[in-house]
Amino acid sequence: MEKKIINAAGAPKAVGPYSQAVVYNGLVYTSGTMPLDPRTGAVADGGIEGQARQALENLGAVLAEAGSSFEKVLKTTVFIKNMDDFAVVNGIYAEYFNGECPARSCVEVARLPKDILFEIECIAVCG
Repeated sequence: MEKKIINAAGAPKAVGPYSQAVVYNGLVYTSGTMPLDPRTGAVADGGIEGQARQALENLGAVLAEAGSSFEKVLKTTVFIKNMDDFAVVNGIYAEYFNGECPARSCVEVARLPKDILFEIECIAVCG
């Protein structure tokens, strides 16, 4: 089976030598999705709330381009700058993932690219 590289127009371009996502064997593997405005490339305003929402909107655009959706996500990994934001992140995350939620890891990290506060990646079923 051949892999397919995903470049969604509704999500920010990669900020390095990587793809937004790769589809292989019926699954989509996303790169870390950042809270960048896809039109300007600027980090979203609004602190952790604004950044989490923007990153999840960007993730939705990548999933859609790959023929998938939030309902088809199997596993996410969430990276946050401050574990004190965990409850806020959970509330926003639940707006996008409800019902049968995917498996998830959430880790606090020392630093993220562009000094963002939130990043998310996932594995989802396509089709």
